[in-house]
Amino acid sequence: MYMLTGAPTVDKKIFELGIPVLGICYGMQLMTNLLGGVVERAGKREYGTTKVYIDNNSKLFKGFLEENDCLMSHTDKVTILPQDFKNIGYTDNCQNAAMENEAKKLYGIQFHPEVNHTYRGTEIIRNFVYQVCGCKGSWKMSSFAENTIKELKEKIGDGKALCALSGGVDSSVAATLLSKAIGKNLTCIFVDHGLLRKNEADEVEAVFSNSEVNFIRVDARRRFLDKLAGVTEPEQKRKIIGEEFIRVFEEEAKKIGTVDYLVQGTIYPDVIESGTGIGNKIKSHHNVGGLPDYVDFKEIVEPLRDLFKDEVRQVGLELGLPEYLVFRQPFPGPGLAIRIIGDITEEKITILQEADFIWRSEIAKAGLDRNINQYFAVLTNMRSVGVMGDERTYDYCLALRAVETSDFMTANFSKIPYEVLEKVSSKIVNEVKHINRVVYDITCKPPATIEWE
Repeated sequence: MYMLTGAPTVDKKIFELGIPVLGICYGMQLMTNLLGGVVERAGKREYGTTKVYIDNNSKLFKGFLEENDCLMSHTDKVTILPQDFKNIGYTDNCQNAAMENEAKKLYGIQFHPEVNHTYRGTEIIRNFVYQVCGCKGSWKMSSFAENTIKELKEKIGDGKALCALSGGVDSSVAATLLSKAIGKNLTCIFVDHGLLRKNEADEVEAVFSNSEVNFIRVDARRRFLDKLAGVTEPEQKRKIIGEEFIRVFEEEAKKIGTVDYLVQGTIYPDVIESGTGIGNKIKSHHNVGGLPDYVDFKEIVEPLRDLFKDEVRQVGLELGLPEYLVFRQPFPGPGLAIRIIGDITEEKITILQEADFIWRSEIAKAGLDRNINQYFAVLTNMRSVGVMGDERTYDYCLALRAVETSDFMTANFSKIPYEVLEKVSSKIVNEVKHINRVVYDITCKPPATIEWE
């Protein structure tokens, strides 16, 4: 049997407990391996949306057509099914793309139903939950909020916690959960690291300084820019920013007194992309893989760690947060540091802030802001020749990015009308110094990520 040395595994007895099991991608391969089937390196890898031919007589695919577009992302494949399993799906390059042992309620699928690029993927999961497991849909997102608040009360008790607040939906929801759990024992720290969008620091302060939470704004612009001076490698940027955030929080905690807990708005895509164990790391999120080895807190609390972005927004609405905050444009913790390709300077930050402001303003004016899930500008490190008036220019190329997604694990580029793109390009080139070329990124995720770095 083919299996990577050190690959994650489970006790084979899990398949003898009489409980339904659905193996997804590696999960299907692991199930196959443990139950006597064969997994081998594929002669041709499958990445991206792939047509899967399915047996819709299976409970897993009830209500589906015989062909379905699904997201594949694998280099290994099942070549021989385990005993008593039957094939319920295949592709042109993968003869066993889905399998089942109906009697034991064991199922495996090589593709990913949990992402947007799999058509009706959530219905496959729904079929497993309802048709195979026999569950009922009585759970509500409000239950998550209630249970989480209760658990936080029990965990922290009379202790104090410090929340890393960025003003984005993730950290705002995390802060609200903690506030309801421990009240005044929570202090929210907003770090202005100088890498925010235009006017953003003042806007965040305006929102939270008038709320019931203890809010502190820390001006750390100079220390972050000094640490990042001359750094060009994106992973190094993230790690520097991740560590510096922690050091600021530690310093602020000492001013408050004894603070045992640091609260972060980490969500599941952050964890997945940062890599765990031998899993592939796509990029280290500053709040996961970018954390330093030593953190001077008793524990890091991440109440949203198992949720996707759309689920976090549902929790925010359940908690009564205003819609403009819940649906605020996502912004990475490292900020513009990972939207400036190459080294970071104050001049580049200003250039990008102005260009990004125009891009976001015009998207809103065109009425597209609620249809596009994330949109931003990237200052590339490439310069090209241009002409303005009768003079030659040699300035930066700016990239515009806009994607549509619900879970942020996969995304399609947004098909923005040409007239909007033309207007934005013209305004940026004419109003922002040192940009003479604007391009639009039409790459989906995968193969790209949403952010450029």
